[in-house]
Amino acid sequence: AHENTGLQSQPPLEEQNYGATAAHVRQDPLVSVTRNSPAKRDYLIVGVLCYANLINFMDWFIVPGILLDIQKYFKLRDAGTGLLQTVFILCYMLAAPFFGYLGDRYNRKIILGAGIFFWSGVTLGTSFISESYYWIFFLSRGLVGIGTASYSTIAPTIIADRFDEGKRTTMLSVFYICIPVGSGLGYVLASSMADVTGDWHWAFRITPCMGGLALVLLILLVPHRIQRRTEAHRALSISGTIRVAAEKPGVQRTAKTTWCQDVISLGKNWSFVWSSLGLTAMAFVTGALGLWVPMFLYRAQVVQGIVSPCLQKSCNSSNSLIFGGITIGTGILGVIAGAEAARRLRKINNKADPLICATSMFVSALCLYVALMAAQVDILFTFIFIAFGELFLSVNWAVVTDILLYVVTPRRQSTAIALQILVSHLLGDAGSPYLIGTISNAIQAKNDHSFQWSFWSLQYSFIICVFVGVFGGGFFLLTSFYIEEDRKEAEQ
Repeated sequence: AHENTGLQSQPPLEEQNYGATAAHVRQDPLVSVTRNSPAKRDYLIVGVLCYANLINFMDWFIVPGILLDIQKYFKLRDAGTGLLQTVFILCYMLAAPFFGYLGDRYNRKIILGAGIFFWSGVTLGTSFISESYYWIFFLSRGLVGIGTASYSTIAPTIIADRFDEGKRTTMLSVFYICIPVGSGLGYVLASSMADVTGDWHWAFRITPCMGGLALVLLILLVPHRIQRRTEAHRALSISGTIRVAAEKPGVQRTAKTTWCQDVISLGKNWSFVWSSLGLTAMAFVTGALGLWVPMFLYRAQVVQGIVSPCLQKSCNSSNSLIFGGITIGTGILGVIAGAEAARRLRKINNKADPLICATSMFVSALCLYVALMAAQVDILFTFIFIAFGELFLSVNWAVVTDILLYVVTPRRQSTAIALQILVSHLLGDAGSPYLIGTISNAIQAKNDHSFQWSFWSLQYSFIICVFVGVFGGGFFLLTSFYIEEDRKEAEQ
């Protein structure tokens, strides 16, 4: 769900002055020449932004990496534990449009720097909270969510402004691959620090130091004023034809529409609606898995007698370590495989993109079901099928963004992306961790307090993710019925 955030802070394309600026582009051949040969400094800037994005997502997933310790320390039940991630995502989601607005109007370097400083400071502060102040811990997670929103919405627009179309896609792909890598490293870092020091608080003291380095690199290497691509350039990079726009300004110039008219129009665009619901199902499943899988595996191991129940100060977090590795590997493999499969199959079938998404959602749901059922008898088998489930989920990230970009007319793309982010987080990963925890609590309340039932309660509540995954596949199948028609309409 996080992939799309980069595009939302581009100004709506209907506000662009096509005629004059387009003509200006044609008269100035240097524009395209400089764009086609990015300077070394541009690559350095991308390097700094990718490094900070890595830390950004490590901070997202420190809590799931040591969830068992946190739950025990603050004496939280499953519902309260799930609420931790929900608070984080809700604050992130609500702050993103605000930072998108600021990023379009004010100095982006200052906003980025302030964001990194703010979320690193809050994360460091989190490591000193005592057990009686659990509400401050919840508050701090919300504040970190706000800090990371400032980064996720603005950083990709800087990359988009430094590179021309072909290179831009490559650079943004590198930026987005930092998401699964950073997420996985979050688990690995959190569990390793808790193991080494015997105190989970130390997990929150490493990324702030890395954030400090990112801030220094940002100040030294990223220019204070990053020139925005001219309005014409941004329009033309999407339409891809400099000359047509220059010679026929009237072709591109469309009547201005209000935000409400745009939303109504998007509501009638069935490819956009169904693919957004498919993305929401993906976000729901990934949100729930991201928080609960290490805890689920621990409870399965206790039931099998592989590990003893965690009663001492620091719990064994090897599950988080392994799950972190799986997240990194399947994330990178999935994103690359999805993009490559789409590239090849589009040549044969115009509906390839939604069909790839539908198939991978169905296969992922099946793998998750097998993993859940196997957990009580064979942990290795469970890990293997969780890895396949995550791999097939990751296949879709790049492809869903692509679908949006060609079924929505360019001047409504910013609005479409903002809406898609809002819906996929609001109905997806904002609620799923809390929902799973609440159902688990309800099941435990009706049965005796045993390790067997604490495992079963989480297992039964996880089954929801399988159903949501199947629904997601269904939504992508529905997308395939409308995609050719909507694509033609968007091109016109």
